[in-house]
Amino acid sequence: MSAVAARLERLPLSGFHRKLLLIGGLGYMFDGLDSSSLAFLLPVVSKLWHLTSAETGLVASSTYIGYFFGAFLSGVLADVIGRRRIMMSALAIYCLASLASATAHDWHTFFAWRIVAGFGSGAETVVIAPFLAEFVPRRYRGMFCGALVGFMSFGYLSSSILGYTVVRNFPDGWRYLAVVTSLPVVMLLWWRRTLPESPRWMESQGRTAEADRVLNEIESWYAQRNIALAPLATVGAVAPAARSSGSALQNVLTLWSRRLAGTTAVSWLMWFSVAFAYYSFFSWIPSLLLKEGLTMTKSFGFSIAIYGAQIPGYFSAAWLNERIGRKGVVASYMSLGGIAAIMLSLSHTGLEIMAAGICLSFFMNGAFAGVYAYTPEIFPTSVRTTGTGSSSSFGRIGSVSAPILVGLVYPAFGFFGVFAMTTGVLLAGACVVFFLGIETRNRSLEDIENNGAFESDARDRLAPTNLRG
Repeated sequence: MSAVAARLERLPLSGFHRKLLLIGGLGYMFDGLDSSSLAFLLPVVSKLWHLTSAETGLVASSTYIGYFFGAFLSGVLADVIGRRRIMMSALAIYCLASLASATAHDWHTFFAWRIVAGFGSGAETVVIAPFLAEFVPRRYRGMFCGALVGFMSFGYLSSSILGYTVVRNFPDGWRYLAVVTSLPVVMLLWWRRTLPESPRWMESQGRTAEADRVLNEIESWYAQRNIALAPLATVGAVAPAARSSGSALQNVLTLWSRRLAGTTAVSWLMWFSVAFAYYSFFSWIPSLLLKEGLTMTKSFGFSIAIYGAQIPGYFSAAWLNERIGRKGVVASYMSLGGIAAIMLSLSHTGLEIMAAGICLSFFMNGAFAGVYAYTPEIFPTSVRTTGTGSSSSFGRIGSVSAPILVGLVYPAFGFFGVFAMTTGVLLAGACVVFFLGIETRNRSLEDIENNGAFESDARDRLAPTNLRG
């Protein structure tokens, strides 16, 4: 039995969990601000430096190129040297590179700094969800991890407001926005004092004394507030997680072992399809609307409404994560997002475009709330961030290729061609998750690791008998 897991599972939902949610959520908020701000910088810098459509697409992919390498490397390293250290180092890299990008005087320099900023952003955000998942009891985990990524919507909404009020009204407004994206550097002091290391990860490394010390501090926090903890016996037996080999290479190879190859394939395809579809549209929102004949003012105004729809999209999916399960959320929101994309391609009036764009934003971001909650759950503790990081990194192949393909497809096939491509990818990904993924709802991380889909399937088969009895 894993004493670490049992002690974490018995913790009631409290300010301790909400503080971790806020800390991680702020990281995602600034990631969303950084990612979406590029959509508002593109029309300005492409005009400033007289970029071709292909060059504009390349700049649009800069953040995601960096994200690809950052997500993979940090995911691997976080399983070897710890979640906390990686998160803080990556945040520092991201902030410094974002600030440097504001000083660029040609698109090549801007492109290079955006890659570095994307590296730091990817390295930081890919660890946050697994980190939180390892602290939150199973009965709240899906909702919390879904809500965590929901903070990204506040970043997107902020970037749309800044794009409308700052980028549009000041000659160097794009530089001011780049400076704003570097502000989370002040969070490092808070993180350094507040963030504990994951006890589950320390247990997987054989560092049980350190894990026990962190758990004692957490339980002391509850005792100081007179919050009673349930006896460990009431949690039930929790099988211990497998010990890590400690080797980064072996962790990567473990993902494609016979036991985990199917899980890894589902996760990678899920991430690729949702990231490709998402960024094929959202990195080009203002530019595509301008090409359809809308003014700069209306384009940014519509973008604010479209980005604002992310907030209910994320948090509705977070709530549904515990009601219909992560698989159901991912598959249904991706499918509905594909329908919204087709609606958008057939829209002509400003009102139709905005309504369809709001629906697409709602469902695509809701899908991400399911994806971010689901991915850390399906990988064992010893390779959790390696699996999450590699999945996110593979998804960034979609992020990188999508803006470039949009730049090539749009001139030849227009809106309909872009979103027909998007919908096809989305529906394929939804089918992979729904038919091949395992269910994780209301199961401990150790149960999922040791039993995969089997215990869930057995429980489902027994349910009718129990109801009849």
